[in-house]
Amino acid sequence: MSATRVFVARLAGCTVFDPAGDRVGKVRDVLVVYRKSDPPRVVGLIVEIPGKRRVFVSINRVTSIGSGQIITTGLINVRRFEQRGGEVRVIAELLGRKMLFNDGSGEATIEDVAIEASPQGDWAVSQLFVRRPKVGGSPFAKGTTAFVTWNEVREKTTAGEAQSAEQLIATYSELKPADLANTLLDLPQERMFEVAGELSDDRLADALEEMPEHEQVSILTTLGDARAADVLDHMQPDDAADLIAQLPEERGEQLLDLMEPEEAEDVRFLLSYAPDTAGGLMTTEPIIVSADATVAEGLALIRRHDLAPALGAAICVTLPPYEPPTGRFLGMVHFQRMLRYPPHERLGTLLDAGLEPVTADTSAAEVSRILASYDLVSVPVVDENHRLVGVVTIDDVLDYLLPDDWRSRDGNDDVQRRAAERTQLMTGSIQLPGGRRSGHGKG
Repeated sequence: MSATRVFVARLAGCTVFDPAGDRVGKVRDVLVVYRKSDPPRVVGLIVEIPGKRRVFVSINRVTSIGSGQIITTGLINVRRFEQRGGEVRVIAELLGRKMLFNDGSGEATIEDVAIEASPQGDWAVSQLFVRRPKVGGSPFAKGTTAFVTWNEVREKTTAGEAQSAEQLIATYSELKPADLANTLLDLPQERMFEVAGELSDDRLADALEEMPEHEQVSILTTLGDARAADVLDHMQPDDAADLIAQLPEERGEQLLDLMEPEEAEDVRFLLSYAPDTAGGLMTTEPIIVSADATVAEGLALIRRHDLAPALGAAICVTLPPYEPPTGRFLGMVHFQRMLRYPPHERLGTLLDAGLEPVTADTSAAEVSRILASYDLVSVPVVDENHRLVGVVTIDDVLDYLLPDDWRSRDGNDDVQRRAAERTQLMTGSIQLPGGRRSGHGKG
């Protein structure tokens, strides 16, 4: 082993490689089992492999841990991980747990766990990094920290009781939204609701956008109306509309009334369209500028870190006003074309003359055909007066075409089926079966 002692919180997100150097997946947790008197023994890692599937990798299959990466023997069982009785996930269940000092000096909270390899190659918990409660009334005061052995403390709570939600949130603070969503879904339902309730509004909104709709609804129903409205304010309008459409109509109206007026207006606008049309798929927040805007101004707008890649691929040019529904739509300028011209060039001279917008009532099938036929990642949507009302991006179309549970499905048959669907989509021959994503139309 390249390391004999490792702190578990630092393992989260580390890449796992096989002996040939090929990437296997990422570490999501460490699995231990309690023993009667000795410290907990490490039995393996929970690794997320492509397809968002979490599998178990025995610690005996790990040949090296160090420098932010883990090397395995390459022999990995890809069966989905299922936690067994007596097994404890260190990050999800142990970090944040309250412990009592055996010498009677008080309590402390586990902030990290060190695991260590014996000369025989077995791994076990060697130390705990703990923090005592803060002393004094100052809001800036922090409790003292210490390294202790497992035998110096005992659990204040019963085995298996959940850690503090705050600690779990801190551990996963660097996860991307899709990974955070999968992490939440991996928790027991009550635990998922608790952690979701402690997330910030924008962080929870990001995670909800990556979840199946029935999971979105189950989480939102646990939130008070005011908190739910705040979270919806932070979601993309089309995602918020999709979610509200799944709620009972009375609660949906209550939440819309509590949302920020500007955000609620966008969502109501989207809800007015049928789910299988361009209007039902589009987002109302593309980049919109005047014809006099320059290449430099356009490039500055697409550099925004919070902008989805598909929305940053092109800029819409219209007459005033510049909020949907805008003035007359003039055309789109692709970012690659902007890169070929000097910063002072006016965007009105760089319009893609060959790209025709679709109307809001254009079918989802036709939109997908246009995107595939012309190698586009977005297509503008206009109303009957040729005013821009939004854009449909490739991820909007894929989210519509794929089954509701596409995030959770696994197995070779599903992979092959999805590949076939993508092929059909690119050839324009895909059929839209009933029972697909319900979208956000009310009717």
